[in-house]
Amino acid sequence: MSNVQARPHSPVSALLQTRSGGFALVLAGTVLWSTAGFFVRLAEMDSWSIVLWRSLFAAVALAPFWLLTSRNRIGALRLLASPIGMLAVFLGVAGNVTYIAALQLTSVATVMTVGAVLPFVAAAMAFVALREPLSLRFVGAAALASLGIVITAGASMSPSDLAGIGMTFLMVLSWAGLLVLVRKHPALDLTLVSLASALAAALVALPMVPAGLPSAHGLLVCALLGVLTSGLANVLSLMGGRYIRSGEAGFMMLIDVVLSPLWVWLAFAESVSAAQLVGGALVIAAVAFYLISDVSRRPAPCPIP
Repeated sequence: MSNVQARPHSPVSALLQTRSGGFALVLAGTVLWSTAGFFVRLAEMDSWSIVLWRSLFAAVALAPFWLLTSRNRIGALRLLASPIGMLAVFLGVAGNVTYIAALQLTSVATVMTVGAVLPFVAAAMAFVALREPLSLRFVGAAALASLGIVITAGASMSPSDLAGIGMTFLMVLSWAGLLVLVRKHPALDLTLVSLASALAAALVALPMVPAGLPSAHGLLVCALLGVLTSGLANVLSLMGGRYIRSGEAGFMMLIDVVLSPLWVWLAFAESVSAAQLVGGALVIAAVAFYLISDVSRRPAPCPIP
């Protein structure tokens, strides 16, 4: 037996590896992710170009972080090359590509509205795959959020949104599946999964982009988009998802429903109707109700050995 003692966790690390820390990580990732619509509008580029450059910048940001923080690179790479790892990468690529496409095809408010079904899809998948129970508290909060979603959806849907709505549903399925997969297989290196997903997305987009380099403005916006919303946000959200239930992680991401249209409205005056505001307020109220009544309860045991 080795005489080398395990390095003790720092107080911050120990705090983050709790149920409350999981909520905090997912919340931070959601706030960062909510700026994606703002950057997509600001870039003024086609979807495939945004996917390509966003992914490349995300990979550049994630690679040194992974090299500095990974403790078992060989094991992480082997797991990534397994069917489970490849499935995680596929889901990550699908989620990122369909998200950018949806934002280009329809309004940010519509994407966020349809995307708000994420916690319910994640909870359903987790119930089937992990046998995670659904508490009455969760069901009640979900019902309130559903009312908000219905109100917002009724104000934002039109025939021209169908393609964007379809892409958004694909995004929801991808991210819900990834949340459940990470929960079921906690040994997955989340930073490596995000890095591999970014590189794979860039390869998928490369044949589709117009010839030539984008403007300096476009590159700068894609750099911010890649580092903040594709790199850091994904890692934070998936890390936090290990310490809370899959449906809860998706439920936290409902805050994106309100924040994403807000940033675009403030910067570009992309209209948000009164009904969308009311629906968004109900979603936030549902999240607040769930967190206030649940986050202070028993901590979930840390699933990482």
